[in-house]
Amino acid sequence: MRFLFGSFFVWKIIDFFTAFHAALWLPYLGHFSHPITLAQYNLPHWIKGFAQFDGIFYLRIAQNGYSQFEQAFFPLYPALIKALSPITGGNYLIASLLIANASFLVGLVVFRKYLLAVIPPRQGKNIYFILSFLLLFPTSFFFGASYTEGLFFLMVVSVFYFLYKKNYWLVALFAVLASLTRFVGVFLFIPILINELRITNYELRIKIGGAKNLISIFAPFIGLAAYMFYLWQGTGNAFAFFTSQTAFGAGRSTQLVLLPQVLYRYLKILVTAQWDIAYFVALLELTTFLFVFTVLAYQLRQILRSKNKNLLGLSLFSLCNLLIPTLTGTLLSVPRFSLLSLSFFVYLGLLKSTKLKILLCIIFAVLHVALVTLFIQGYFVS
Repeated sequence: MRFLFGSFFVWKIIDFFTAFHAALWLPYLGHFSHPITLAQYNLPHWIKGFAQFDGIFYLRIAQNGYSQFEQAFFPLYPALIKALSPITGGNYLIASLLIANASFLVGLVVFRKYLLAVIPPRQGKNIYFILSFLLLFPTSFFFGASYTEGLFFLMVVSVFYFLYKKNYWLVALFAVLASLTRFVGVFLFIPILINELRITNYELRIKIGGAKNLISIFAPFIGLAAYMFYLWQGTGNAFAFFTSQTAFGAGRSTQLVLLPQVLYRYLKILVTAQWDIAYFVALLELTTFLFVFTVLAYQLRQILRSKNKNLLGLSLFSLCNLLIPTLTGTLLSVPRFSLLSLSFFVYLGLLKSTKLKILLCIIFAVLHVALVTLFIQGYFVS
């Protein structure tokens, strides 16, 4: 626990130190309206910079409610920001950062407990590396930014932990909250359902343990259904969270696009596009996707052979978390979305070569500092 808390605070210090000095290393890009909007919060740039891009929409929703097209952002995080804002003197940005960072810290504690339960004791020391990979990952600063990553992380790891502990009422609660935080939370039904699998040498079957087990399986759909009902009441379109995606000009499609088409599009960009920040982001998105997907696919093969239900559920959810966003025709934000493909970090942490793990940690750390600098200075990175 000392390692966990110490690592968390070192992580925060590094991010704030990098953000504080970012202007010395890189000029502000400055073509977004966010600096004007964020000025009302009267905070230094190295703090309010963590609410740029999508973060500003959560603050607007918390302060003013949903406006046109903002239904793409799920409601739990802005609702919590609004609820906490009286304690922070009406400063929604401070409230958002407190929620994100507190959620992430508590989530780390829960994740550690889960890892201690499912990782063989002889590999227990590797948990230090798993947590280190998660904290050092190039985009992990989003866990502490005005984004849903920190909150969603807490919900996801709580589902897995309480699923292992067989506390199905808490599984159901956190599954509902997860699907009220992000759409991909609905896919938590997969590990919950897998928990009901009964594996023998001769057959594979599902046996529901009772009413609470059944409720927990459907719980992820309850949160999504509640938000869809709210959207239907307010806009007449229950799928506004999906159909509004195109309004943000991010290249997302409301028509499902298969992965080979997406990869072809990115290869074409890398061959034909000029070298600028957009080229760098495209390269980052493609490289991250291929790396994470390759690791997850290889790991899934190993887990299927071992028939480990706990790690199988985490692996399948991690794959869904990575692949579902690509169906919109782009790898946009995949470097950020990859943070919740937690099975990826488990695999890296369990690698046998300590030298390789240290090398990966160094590479992650260097890229982390670079991406924090770019993000704070107004360059989109994920």
